Amino acid sequence: MIELRTPTQIEQMRPAGRFVASVIKALSEKAAVGVNLLELDALAHKMIRDAGAESCYIDYHPSFGASPFGKVLCTSVNDAVLHGLPFDYVLKDGDLLSVDFAASVDGWVADSALSVIVGTPNEKDQWLIDVTQRALDAGIDAARAGNKIGDISFAIGSVAHAEGLKVNLQFGGHGVGRTMHGEPHISNDGRAGRGLKLRPGLVIAIEPWFLHTTDEITFDPDGWTIRSADGSRGAHVEHTVAITDGDPLVLTARD
Repeated sequence: MIELRTPTQIEQMRPAGRFVASVIKALSEKAAVGVNLLELDALAHKMIRDAGAESCYIDYHPSFGASPFGKVLCTSVNDAVLHGLPFDYVLKDGDLLSVDFAASVDGWVADSALSVIVGTPNEKDQWLIDVTQRALDAGIDAARAGNKIGDISFAIGSVAHAEGLKVNLQFGGHGVGRTMHGEPHISNDGRAGRGLKLRPGLVIAIEPWFLHTTDEITFDPDGWTIRSADGSRGAHVEHTVAITDGDPLVLTARD
């Protein structure tokens, strides 16, 4: 069921957005050569406790997961791009790290993701991150009352196709509110003018993710970590956005 939020409820969602943004920022600053993925998870866990927030991940168990997630953030490295289950791995120079984090504050959820290069910059990987960010920006700009869901999908996909990237349609954006995942689904490619009409009060997570040379994916035995089928690297970015009577409101903005 698609739910619309009142202006008061959207204001009530702002603390969750600010908190998630602060955690994503702290994780990106902590990520460095020699840091263990479990240290990043521990940092996010501490910030959740200190804020009196609740994790959306630790008990999460959809049909594709082999077990409840058990951690409080996703850490996807190099050819892993989504749902990376943190494990005992020490970050190396040149790793491409994507962190995805969602939490609930006072009963409202926000969800965000960011990709960074650890240590020495890599031109090819930075290009992929930049393209993915431009796709997110385009998707957010299309998230306006009167447009359709397909306009968001088309905006995202157009950026990818212009750069020669293929787009996987199995996972994409989604509604956000009292829970982390809700309706509607927002594909990262589609046709303009199609689908649900966007109305003020709709709150969604827009999250493009692209792989260098494929749109095919595989799952690790943990049932969670999603990797490129050909070993190429991936990037993933995400913001929680509210549709308003005017410009889109990015609840997880980090500036």
